[in-house]
Amino acid sequence: MVFWKSNKKTGWIWGVLMGILFLGVGAACGQFDVIWRKAVMICMECIGIG
Repeated sequence: MVFWKSNKKTGWIWGVLMGILFLGVGAACGQFDVIWRKAVMICMECIGIG
C-alpha cells in the first residue's frame, strides 16, 4: 500500500498497466470465452428469456 501512496503520479499508471496485462493473460488462456458465456446466461436468466 505504501508504494501506491508514495507514487501518486505514477502509481495509477502502473495499476492500469497491470490490469491490462492481467486481462491480456486471461484472454490468452481462454478465460474470456468462459466469462462471456456465464455473463450471457446470467443476463438471460435475469431477464427471463432463457
